[in-house]
Amino acid sequence: MFGSIGMPELIVILVIALIFFGPGKLPELGSMLGKAIRVLKKEIDAPREKPDAPEPGKSEDKKE
Repeated sequence: MFGSIGMPELIVILVIALIFFGPGKLPELGSMLGKAIRVLKKEIDAPREKPDAPEPGKSEDKKE
């Protein structure tokens, strides 16, 4: 996916981001992007858990 993006393209993207967001906002944006990527990886790697649902044939209402 990123194999075709070289160093010149990355520099152009960085310069455009610098102009658009300004130098004060870039570290904050990078931090937010890093956190989003970590959360995404954590969710992808987490085992798929089913919500707590009652087993078929069993009722939660126990009448005694």
